[in-house]
Amino acid sequence: MSIRWTYAFADRPRAGFDAACGFWTAVTGTRLSEPRGEHSEFVTLLPDGADACVKVQAVASGPGGAHLDFCVDDVREFTDTAVRLGARVVRDLGSLAVLRSPGGQLFCADCWRGQSSRPDPVRGSRLDQVCLDVPPSVHDAEVAFWTALLTGWESRPGSLPEFHVVEPPPGLPVRLLLQRLDGERPASAHLDLACADAGTTRAWHEEHGASFVAAFSGWTVMRDPAGGTYCLTTRDPETGRPRVRVC
Repeated sequence: MSIRWTYAFADRPRAGFDAACGFWTAVTGTRLSEPRGEHSEFVTLLPDGADACVKVQAVASGPGGAHLDFCVDDVREFTDTAVRLGARVVRDLGSLAVLRSPGGQLFCADCWRGQSSRPDPVRGSRLDQVCLDVPPSVHDAEVAFWTALLTGWESRPGSLPEFHVVEPPPGLPVRLLLQRLDGERPASAHLDLACADAGTTRAWHEEHGASFVAAFSGWTVMRDPAGGTYCLTTRDPETGRPRVRVC
């Protein structure tokens, strides 16, 4: 079972969809595709000279969040493997399957269409990670699930005890981080950017309508104009690896 490409999805409420699209195209140096889907709910952020790896989806209810899409040679094989490991199918469209992990995280399996060229960093930052915010009661099971499903990826503890990294082979554009929450609440997910200088990136994002939420050692929590939270992390935008003590 080969995972050929990955997409990070920003899931945002319909009311904030246009604002989210404008913001994320600006800070990733991309342009919007034509909308797709039954309700024009999907757009792809198109970079110049490389393959896309970020999409935005308008969700009908709830605050939104983020999720990963895995582009594979065989959607059925990937789906069957995920189900055997404890996932359940939410929607099966044949060439696309929507699934939910044992801990409640949504993700998708889609057909690989030849994507292979990862976009370069933009102004010293790269959107390269989906962080799953996992309640303590299911954290270990969730780590075991993703470790078993993503064969060929490196699964390892992070540099802080609440983090676990699942890093793809070189060339794939989006990696996975699991964060154990302090208390019990429903699973969720958010986007992370690797930043050469988080302060500079923060100022640039604020110019485009983002707002500051909180700062920690190694990451800064931000809110985009649609209300979605995301993090600026002090990781190398080229490698995704920490530059200081942070995942």
